[in-house]
Amino acid sequence: MLTTLWLLLSFAVSVLRSHFSISCPNRHCQLALLSNNDIFLHCNASGAQWQLFFLSAKTTWTNNPFTNSNVETMPDGSLLIRNPLPLQTGFYNCQDKDGKKVVQYEIDFQDIETIHITHKGLGQEPLQNETLSLGGKELIFTHWEPWQDCNRCGEPGERKRLGYCYIEEPLETPMPCWLYLGDVNLWSSRMRPEMQVEACHVQCTSSNVDYVTFDNFKLSEKLGSAWLTCPLGSIYRPIIWEADNLPLTWKDQVSGQAVSTILDTSNGQVFQPATYKCFVQQELSAQFNPKSDLDIPASLSAEDSGQQPEVEEAQKGKADPVLKGLRLLLLAGTVLGLLGALLKLFHPSRGRKRNQVLLVK
Repeated sequence: MLTTLWLLLSFAVSVLRSHFSISCPNRHCQLALLSNNDIFLHCNASGAQWQLFFLSAKTTWTNNPFTNSNVETMPDGSLLIRNPLPLQTGFYNCQDKDGKKVVQYEIDFQDIETIHITHKGLGQEPLQNETLSLGGKELIFTHWEPWQDCNRCGEPGERKRLGYCYIEEPLETPMPCWLYLGDVNLWSSRMRPEMQVEACHVQCTSSNVDYVTFDNFKLSEKLGSAWLTCPLGSIYRPIIWEADNLPLTWKDQVSGQAVSTILDTSNGQVFQPATYKCFVQQELSAQFNPKSDLDIPASLSAEDSGQQPEVEEAQKGKADPVLKGLRLLLLAGTVLGLLGALLKLFHPSRGRKRNQVLLVK
């Protein structure tokens, strides 16, 4: 039952996740993005064919192997890239059915695992510009995107902006770091993306009650934690988590004050049972409720926990009064059920309502 629940959750997350869409009106676009965040690359062409060239491996891919990777051509010709990797930095060319180039994307997928996070409220400063060691004239700097919207309304919240590593030569147009380097193997602690966070407070302008509820999560017996993924969540959108209606802020995370959760761009690792909610663009997206141990069959609990027989016997002794109470309740329910059956003889009984795992409005 527990395995089935998590399979349903995983399927629902993959279906409901909203991808960040990118269009290129000029037929040739160069941009930096972050790894591990799904994207759509648009191509307005009938019978679109994609050709990919990865700089690090110097390999070319066409449509054929996409079904065996994290890259998929959609029916409308767009290209879906799930959890892109830094190694997939390169050129993405779209052609029409006659082989004519329609659009080319040059994308630098910068490693989100190395992102440098600072919070203005803590007096933290972004990375400083540095000189690249190749020729001494190349400048490494951060190209900042505009601030995203506040992640809460009507109450104090936070907003973030993303910054990407760029390299600039004198009198030349700056380029994303790994598009500039190509297959050159060079490492510098300065060559990393950034995220800056600051406090914000805005008024609410609209309200939407549509949301998705994921019932029941359980902390891992071995790790003592659980990962929760927010549908529609992306680093490119404002997002906030709440635990029992208390906001989980980046300020607490960056300062080390948050000990019961680890925030991610669209995920949260939780170490304590609570009711967790995630909000995307100030709208409730999902709610995660803790699953009680009493809701899990004894066979699954024993199998998952891997406890020694002595510990199991001790726990069984502690649970005896509870089990006896449950048996009494079950007996009383059975008696009442028999009485009801006698009163409604030959009438069909109502089926039990199944627990609702996923609610989508």
